[in-house]
Amino acid sequence: MPSGERIDEYTLTNKNNLSLKVITYGGIVTQLHVPDHAGQLADMVLGFDNLEQYLAGHPYFGCITGRVAGRLTHGKFSLNGKNYTLAINNPPNHLHGGAVGFDKRIWNAEVLSGQEPRLRLNYLSPDGEEGYPGNVRVSVVYALTDANEFVVEYEAVTDRATPLNLTNHSYFNLAGEGSGRIDDHILQIFADDYEPADEMMTLLGRRESVAGLANDFTPARRIGDAIPGLWKNHGDVYFTRSGKSAIPTPVARLVDPSSGRVMEIFSTEPCLQLYTGVSLDGTLAGKSGRPYGPHSALCLECEGYPNGVNAPQLGNIVLRPGETYRQTTVHKFSVVT
Repeated sequence: MPSGERIDEYTLTNKNNLSLKVITYGGIVTQLHVPDHAGQLADMVLGFDNLEQYLAGHPYFGCITGRVAGRLTHGKFSLNGKNYTLAINNPPNHLHGGAVGFDKRIWNAEVLSGQEPRLRLNYLSPDGEEGYPGNVRVSVVYALTDANEFVVEYEAVTDRATPLNLTNHSYFNLAGEGSGRIDDHILQIFADDYEPADEMMTLLGRRESVAGLANDFTPARRIGDAIPGLWKNHGDVYFTRSGKSAIPTPVARLVDPSSGRVMEIFSTEPCLQLYTGVSLDGTLAGKSGRPYGPHSALCLECEGYPNGVNAPQLGNIVLRPGETYRQTTVHKFSVVT
């Protein structure tokens, strides 16, 4: 780092030769290699092969986002009779934890013992960081199982009430990073309701059915057919059928017919943010050296309701002293022929 601090990279590999690379800057997943129907490996996630490009700025490639992932309306909330004002880094809203969120922090890494590779990342977010109350201790465990699952487990505790809503912000292209648009991917989302947004992507605070709308992915659909009908071609926050659950339940399934790769996502979280990569504009070139243009990958962010601190009826995200925040998301990879 320019400050002299060291950033480490860890590689996790399972018995089937899947591999995952993680750096301690932002907890960023920099690579995720998965085989196709012929056994050929390709990297599934957008990102860079050097620290300098991450430091220069990027749209949250592969990182841990927090304290609040997603858009917190107008960057304001009240807790225990006190008003808080956060950075407006996505006008008119607060996005993904602010100007220097968890995605730009240095995490401490610890290799966990066991038969399957697991890496725990720890971070202490001090009281007042980015305007949030409370000292929050966060741990995130990345695991790569021999069942070809990329698992993310989150835990956190606080000494003052604070909103907390974490996710991993990986951009997936099952045909391989740098291979072009994801139009031919087939997506299914197990959610019957979503949250509408206004012109500035501010959440409108109401839950509506997807039935009959262009953003209905309850039947599996080709993404290229769906994008023109999505709000601002962006994607929405969906309320999963299972809601908040004790164990991960199915929330989405993504298929790339050309490679045969399948990614099924299971989560304990009540919401899923679909983002189609519409803002990628070709100015960033990734590991392949090829530019990332619009819709060259998508994000499927498992999380709580982003504005839950202001609209708890849609999903409360306030963590209080004595409580433990827990969340698990599983990405299971397989192939179809």
